[in-house]
Amino acid sequence: MAETEFPEDLRAAQVRLHQATAELAALCRALPWSVEPMPCWPGTEHPYTGEVTGGREDSPGWSEEQKQAVKRLRMECTDLSIRITTHAYWASVEGEQRAQAHSELKAATRTLVAPAIDVAEAA
Repeated sequence: MAETEFPEDLRAAQVRLHQATAELAALCRALPWSVEPMPCWPGTEHPYTGEVTGGREDSPGWSEEQKQAVKRLRMECTDLSIRITTHAYWASVEGEQRAQAHSELKAATRTLVAPAIDVAEAA
């Protein structure tokens, strides 16, 4: 596939969207399972193996700082998505080719983003 020349501001917005999405995913993986404090519930013991599956530990809920961080990243992802999809560049692309061009932009910019480190795996 030929490398399409995208405007620099469009490429930068797409790179930042990849980064913000990765940051949001990493943050959500590190947060407690419930936004509000919730009690635990037991798992189910398998009748033959004795293995316990399911269940949850107590959730302390999210702090105000954590809620604000999630809100900020979600809003940034939404704003970037709007900026990318409404960019003037797309008017210069034939209607049938826009979806392919969007895919090319995502693929071309994804390699420019360092992968997010999973805190649990790194420890």
